[in-house]
Amino acid sequence: MLQNTYTTALIGLAALAGQADAFWRLPCSSPVVVERNDPILDPNSVSKHVHTVMGSNAFNFTMDYADTQTATCSTCKAVQDLSNYWVPNLYYHAENGSFVPVRQVGGALIYYLQRWDPRDPNAAEGLIPFPEDFRMVAGTPNNRNFTDTPEQRAVSFVCLGTEGPATYNLPSKNCPGGLRAQIIMPSCWDGKNVDSPDHKSHVAYPSGLDNGICPNSHPKHFITLFYEVTWMTQQGTGTMLTFLNGWDIPTLQKAIKECTAASGNIEECGAFQLRKDDDMNACKVLPRINEAVSGVLPALPGCNSVQAGPEPAVVQPDCRDLAQIGEPILPFTNVAEKLGWKYVACAKDPQGQTRTLHESSLDRSDMTVEKCISTCSGKGFKYAGVEYRSQCFCGNDISQDRLPTNGTQGDCSLPCAGDSSEFCGGAARISIYTKCSDTSNCVNYDDDSIML
Repeated sequence: MLQNTYTTALIGLAALAGQADAFWRLPCSSPVVVERNDPILDPNSVSKHVHTVMGSNAFNFTMDYADTQTATCSTCKAVQDLSNYWVPNLYYHAENGSFVPVRQVGGALIYYLQRWDPRDPNAAEGLIPFPEDFRMVAGTPNNRNFTDTPEQRAVSFVCLGTEGPATYNLPSKNCPGGLRAQIIMPSCWDGKNVDSPDHKSHVAYPSGLDNGICPNSHPKHFITLFYEVTWMTQQGTGTMLTFLNGWDIPTLQKAIKECTAASGNIEECGAFQLRKDDDMNACKVLPRINEAVSGVLPALPGCNSVQAGPEPAVVQPDCRDLAQIGEPILPFTNVAEKLGWKYVACAKDPQGQTRTLHESSLDRSDMTVEKCISTCSGKGFKYAGVEYRSQCFCGNDISQDRLPTNGTQGDCSLPCAGDSSEFCGGAARISIYTKCSDTSNCVNYDDDSIML
């Protein structure tokens, strides 16, 4: 068994792979949504800060286990996992006072570690899966001072591309390979409550943080969740991670018992069906808060000021936060009434292959949806598509294999080069419009049937 040392909790990917205990890695691709939404800490309201969310497209401002099971896709690899995993978004504070979101690399990598101790109060039972409606929070985003508690030791940072160990604080040096946040979730449970008023008291850390003995107050031992989230920053204490269970519970129990490959490769676990990478990347939740969370921002979203500590950060008492939860923000420009063209889909346009719309194209630094449609319409084409902010493509047919599949929506949320209030596709994703046959009844796909 593992030594009960904190060192093993920090050493990351390379050393984890060398442990005798079984584990598997659950890859989660790009976020399903980035928004001020936290159904655990701030249900039915605008959250205090922006979150980067991975997992299922059932994520909402309030949700339970039954809601997770209505998801049609997820950004995580295992089909039977409809959970959500989220962390606070990371912003860079520029010298001119503005804030810029740091590019997040590849969503998250979630380790499921099969670590237990024969001295556990319920050792004979072995590791157990998370029950329905289970949720938990680890870490404290308001921390500005390290006091060496288990909860604080469970959060660390690795400056990739440099030498040196993981640290408890954000590094103050350049990180050429990016900044990786590492979070260990509590794995001991009181056996009764799926939540608690502080969303933490129903769980506890074992004696070795990511291994060891559970306390008598929390005798049940879950499989351990260990998160890695990487931010592409070359600049650089408080952070947190939240988990809301959406697993098919018999499948998770089967995996705990049977997925014992030392490699950690999820492909070697026969308990799971696996999603295609394209489907993971195309899974999105439509944002419902009409506020800027990307680009160059004059201030952090919400009532958040930069506070160095060591006192805990506090919400600004005199801040007028006017953000509200509204209807889903559809990532297309409605030109149906104005131009007689309707939105069709956010289609794939893979690099290195024939373009989805391949009969005519142009690239303009002032591109808008209207300009692209005007160009394609003037040339007599049936379809017009905008991509990567400034590109326009025209054509008369769309291959079915380029359209969204398996309940996914696609990511066509890049702002147009000529008008930042409009959406002009994405990276290898094209927003397609078509001319309505009856301009008096030209309607975009509604939220229930739209192929984004």
